[in-house]
Amino acid sequence: MQVSSELLDLQTGADVASVAAWTDRYTHAVMDTFGPPQRVLVRGEGCYVWDADGRRYLDLLAGIAVNALGHAHPTLTAAISAQLGTLGHVSNFFGTPTQIALAETLLSKAQAPEGSRVFFTNSGTEAVEAAFKMTRRMGPGRVLALEGAFHGRSMGALALTSKQAYREPFEPLPGGVEHVPFGDTAALEAAFSAQAVAERGPVTALVVEPLQGEAGVRPLPPGYLAHARTLTADAGALLVLDEVQTGVGRTGSWFAYQQPEIGGGVVPDVVTLAKGLGGGFPIGAVIAYGERAATLLGRGQHGTTFGGNPVAAAAALATLGVIERDGLLQQVHDVGAQLREQIELCGSSLVREVRGRGLLLAVVLNAPVASEVAAQALEAGLIVNPVAPDAIRLAPPLILTADQARDAAAFFAALSLPTDAPTDTPTGQEA
Repeated sequence: MQVSSELLDLQTGADVASVAAWTDRYTHAVMDTFGPPQRVLVRGEGCYVWDADGRRYLDLLAGIAVNALGHAHPTLTAAISAQLGTLGHVSNFFGTPTQIALAETLLSKAQAPEGSRVFFTNSGTEAVEAAFKMTRRMGPGRVLALEGAFHGRSMGALALTSKQAYREPFEPLPGGVEHVPFGDTAALEAAFSAQAVAERGPVTALVVEPLQGEAGVRPLPPGYLAHARTLTADAGALLVLDEVQTGVGRTGSWFAYQQPEIGGGVVPDVVTLAKGLGGGFPIGAVIAYGERAATLLGRGQHGTTFGGNPVAAAAALATLGVIERDGLLQQVHDVGAQLREQIELCGSSLVREVRGRGLLLAVVLNAPVASEVAAQALEAGLIVNPVAPDAIRLAPPLILTADQARDAAAFFAALSLPTDAPTDTPTGQEA
């Protein structure tokens, strides 16, 4: 059966409509939750995408850390096509080989102990939502999260997210969540103290991102997670790591907490994944480490129609397989280090520093002009993200080459500090 010519035109960009024409149609058909699109993209290949006017862009955002293998990767597209041609969807009354194999693969990559299990979802916020429900099964008490945290926009995930602008329109949110200062071990100890427990109840879980992505790519200080593991273990609480953005090789290891300077050798209780897991195909996962965490959600206590469906599982298996086959963890480490060094040494008066790990980086600016810089980048043929007023997020495909990294660094080298720009720059989230 052949695909209709109209659909082929839409998929290949053969439609004669321009970016302007498509944008006009967008504003009349798509709900205005994101504002007008910066461009209308019609195709991609590797680390590049093209818009409806035929302009090419180096994609340094990868759908916000999603397209781990870039665009139209032949192994990924073949795996999805083959699986869809065999078995596209079944309910979770049944298992499938791809679902089972993916769960086993994730447990292996996580080096999870005996008794560990995986729950599949369709997105990061759904993975966090499932993890949040797991914390409720620990009994009454407080769930701790960090200031600057972003965990998603569904109601439970939003309760863990700290930015008030996201929270206020939807309050009251699920209760029992406290936010403690980012990276402050003394404040964390105080939240677990006997006085806090007596006044506000026990801590049932701590939910943290190893690197806060939406807050400007802020890594937790060395030793913080190890200290958090000790506090949660002593309190009988869960340590939940949100690796939705940092997992699947993004920082140069399968999970960010596996890097010694970040995790310090900790073994968490729960890890949430999504974004890069399917290489662009929607899938998320919750990894529960050990029998206690794996049995918190029993039969009938949680579910999802599409989670772990055969096509999504095949996409994830292909993505993980290519990362391993092509040595992309080492490439992320090497190219990420090169990109970081070249931007830091580019000589621009506007660039203050680069922070992050692997290919999840923030270029911190000496003025709150990130939106203007992102607009200049787009005009120059680069896609970046102004994640904070003074920070540009880079999260390119894991297949980014050394030459493409040099192209990115060259753009930042050409920037200069505006003569009228204030240099006392605030930091914060900007979705």
